Amino acid sequence: MMKFVVSSNTLLKELQVISGVLNSNNALPILDDFLFKLNKGELSIFASDLETTIKTNITVDSKDSGEITIPAKLLIEMLKSFADQPLTFIVDTTKFVIEINSESGKYKIAGHDGEEFPKMIAVEAPTKLEVDAEMLIEAVNKTIFAVANDDLRPVMSGVYCNFSAKDITFVATDAHKLVKYIRPVTGATADNAVIIAKKPMNLLKNILTSKDGKVALEYNKTNASFTIGNVQLICRLIDGKYPNYDAVIPKDNPNQLVLDRSSFLSSLKRVSILSNKTTHQVRLKITGNALTLTSEDLDYSSEANERIACQYVGDDMEIGFNSRFLLDMLMNLDCAEVRVGMSSPSRAGVITPNPQKEGEDILMLVMPVMLNN
Repeated sequence: MMKFVVSSNTLLKELQVISGVLNSNNALPILDDFLFKLNKGELSIFASDLETTIKTNITVDSKDSGEITIPAKLLIEMLKSFADQPLTFIVDTTKFVIEINSESGKYKIAGHDGEEFPKMIAVEAPTKLEVDAEMLIEAVNKTIFAVANDDLRPVMSGVYCNFSAKDITFVATDAHKLVKYIRPVTGATADNAVIIAKKPMNLLKNILTSKDGKVALEYNKTNASFTIGNVQLICRLIDGKYPNYDAVIPKDNPNQLVLDRSSFLSSLKRVSILSNKTTHQVRLKITGNALTLTSEDLDYSSEANERIACQYVGDDMEIGFNSRFLLDMLMNLDCAEVRVGMSSPSRAGVITPNPQKEGEDILMLVMPVMLNN
């Protein structure tokens, strides 16, 4: 038998933080459960999808120890229906039955043997680093949208993080668009890199939005661990060699276009509505200090064009882009003005904030689409 008393709201809040890792269809039925591990006054709760495990600790009123798994969906639904109050959990650890007593009633749930739950991986002989929660949220927000959903090239389905003695470089690409985001960080002793899958990156972002302070980061060649406050996330890293992203970034872009980001974004949103539904192509024609955005969909006899003022240095040019990629980039920047560097209609365009924010360096690259003149 094990017994503990916990506030319903506190428990619900912690379960909601870690429940994001749960899949709707699991290979192992036990992964539909939370693992509760009680050690006197401390309750550790685990949720896992095998690749990623999240653990949270909460203080409870108890003198007992033991473990049990409890169906996750069922427990969260029950907790949502209670007003905040102390709940008493009485667990039969031989029959795996959980009895929950509230101020007004008694409820019974069938659980499973905690021994069957996969063990949390330990990150052995790790490199350790401390980073700001705010910095990690920014890095995830600025890069995650450019990650590929490509099972054939798993290395591109994650965010590449390169650690050096003075900074961390985060890179994401799907071969059509690329984002490179650099933040100064001290504490990494050697240059090394890891690739973190999209799902743990998103989970990490959700955890960090409810916490602030320092994140203890530990990683080796196979796994990474992030700890902030009472929550720890451990994930398996993507194995493989990341493409040489620097080789695709054009270094010499003599044509430089500077625009108000929000006007460019609004224009692009309107014009893209009437673009071709397959290519989403928008044509940018720059002459002097005016930019004309044009789109058309011949199948539906629709077209749009808008002119916006800009600052431009370079030769007059016409270049086509997939409007969805441009919109993604502009929506994930928070600067007043953007600079678009171009060399020719067949080479990638490079988008950067104008100027860069102090303490961060961000570059977004978008491949052009062939214009059918």
